Amino acid sequence: MDGSEDLMIRLQGVGKTYPGGTVAVQELDLDVPRGQLVTLVGPSGCGKSTTLKMINRLIEPSTGRIELDGEDVTRADAVQLRRKIGYVIQQIGLFPHQTIRANVATLPKLLGWDKRRTNERVDELLTTMGLEPSEYADRYPHQLSGGQRQRVGVARALAADPDVLLMDEPFGAVDPVVRTRLQDQFLAIQETLAKTVVLVTHDIEEAVRLGDRVAVFEPGGRLAQVDTPARVLGAPADDFVAEFVGADRGVRRLAVTPVQPLDLEQPPVVHVSDSLERARSVMQQADARWAVVLDEHDHLRGWVGRDIAGEGDVSTSAVRMDAWVPADASLRDALATMLQWDAGWVAVLDGDRYLGVLTPATLHAALRRSVTADEEGVEPREVNLATPGPLR
Repeated sequence: MDGSEDLMIRLQGVGKTYPGGTVAVQELDLDVPRGQLVTLVGPSGCGKSTTLKMINRLIEPSTGRIELDGEDVTRADAVQLRRKIGYVIQQIGLFPHQTIRANVATLPKLLGWDKRRTNERVDELLTTMGLEPSEYADRYPHQLSGGQRQRVGVARALAADPDVLLMDEPFGAVDPVVRTRLQDQFLAIQETLAKTVVLVTHDIEEAVRLGDRVAVFEPGGRLAQVDTPARVLGAPADDFVAEFVGADRGVRRLAVTPVQPLDLEQPPVVHVSDSLERARSVMQQADARWAVVLDEHDHLRGWVGRDIAGEGDVSTSAVRMDAWVPADASLRDALATMLQWDAGWVAVLDGDRYLGVLTPATLHAALRRSVTADEEGVEPREVNLATPGPLR
């Protein structure tokens, strides 16, 4: 990356070798841009957690240089360094005999904050985490669910408003449903706070779902690839990465591939005030079996089929359309909506304004275009897809 001023964390030649010669992390170069979330992913024993702990010097590196906002942290006081960095682990580590308020207030108290400032910060964070202070602040950890305790752990890590947040398998100790909910909540919080986050996980789905960039480690502590989620899934750097992300990486890539305007199909359009006769004529001229129905403001109102009969206007025959996604949705969102409503197409809306539709064929083409663009290093609009001819 050009311009180190855009980096919050920089690792240069960082390695860890234990007494006896065991190499946990090889010479590692890794840049973490300011305000981004970078996930470290790989099989057990590949050095990702060791790398995380070297950043805040819970483990001292054997070689290399680690910079935090331009400062070499290997020369800083380790205790003071850790007070500047939020740290969340899978086991959470809440103090069982202290209230939730006291747990979250741990670091502000160590930093000498006054009681009023501390309490205001605790209330603010608990509210952000969806834990109403009047209901949860005076409870004890054993009185909370696993997901609630994990949210308290994140609140405690954010209490002193650190610029950097390190997370080691933060959502690994809860069931899959709660895990997905926690991921969603954390992404929403991160969108607001824009912290620089390094998150360790062994789950490639979690890595690509959360990360702005994904760093894939292989056994022996070697960094195999660091790139955007879409490129890790669509253009693995080597055979190890390809095998690790899985043969179904194309399906996973749906979740990190946004809907693009060039993906949309434009079927015939009629308006609620049009006559049924005109609607039939529009569909016949387009050789289409159906048309999208819009109101006078180009807002989606449904669809009509070519077999509509009778007189009057379109408003009397329009069928409500529930299968739609916002313009910033992913291809996976579009596919899930299509399946949920058993629909042959989904509308794409920018607010209330209709933009076009995705069909199974155009959705597949969009995925192919995105993968090909990454493989060839070009923009998606520059990709020409070869479409097979009809079967005979």
